[in-house]
Amino acid sequence: MPSIKIEDGAEIYYKDWGSGPPVVFSHGWPLNADAFENQMFFLASRGFRCIAHDRRGHGRSSQPWAGNDLDTYADDLAALARALDLRDAVHVGHSTGGGEVARYIGRHGTGRVAKAVLIGAIPPLMLKTPVNPEGTPLEEFDKLRAAVLADRAAFWRELSLPFYGYNRPGAEVSEGVRDEFWRQSMMAGFPASYFCIKAFSETDTTEDLKRFDVPTLLLHGSDDQIVPIRASAMHSSKLIRGATLKIYEGAPHGMATTLKHRVNEDLLAFLGAS
Repeated sequence: MPSIKIEDGAEIYYKDWGSGPPVVFSHGWPLNADAFENQMFFLASRGFRCIAHDRRGHGRSSQPWAGNDLDTYADDLAALARALDLRDAVHVGHSTGGGEVARYIGRHGTGRVAKAVLIGAIPPLMLKTPVNPEGTPLEEFDKLRAAVLADRAAFWRELSLPFYGYNRPGAEVSEGVRDEFWRQSMMAGFPASYFCIKAFSETDTTEDLKRFDVPTLLLHGSDDQIVPIRASAMHSSKLIRGATLKIYEGAPHGMATTLKHRVNEDLLAFLGAS
């Protein structure tokens, strides 16, 4: 399997489809690069080179005890961009992957970046604090940690319901999508499954967002139960200079799957915009 080795010895798996201008995908917790296959196949079929990696601790990458934090995730992404000599790349991040993209730009700049897309992304800060009253209370993240420790196999199955909005009245539930969510989630190592919760909930990327100086598109569902829009995209769109925010009314966190055709077309239009 294609992979790169990081200085600390971790191996980062990636898939590389198509040829043309590069589009790099950063997935959410606790999934892996497979979560973006709908977008990758669509864009690779239309003249783009699509690259997605399994974040350390997830999928087919190494499962080290250390490094389950946004700084290391961003540095791993930078190492991948250097190893593949990616230039003028469009970086697309979903959920925790959006935080990874933000921290990557914050730490490494936009010298290799042409545009950015944040989908249902965690920035600027998920945690409720005195300066972020719309965030989610720490107790809710403690419940996630407890569920991972108690029975993560059962928890992933349960989490798939709000993730895709399948717990809403009238929702058309795909058991196949739920099975695929469980499969990817079970590929995540125990350390990443647990420690990444702190990474995505308590990392403040406000200053990273202020460093964005490339065209940026934010896509977010108004009914995102995992990363509520009021504490995320509504703030990020004001922190990123010139950002465009598109709100999908009634859409869930996993809208890149449930509304893949709409997301694909929005990505294609943004990639082609000058």
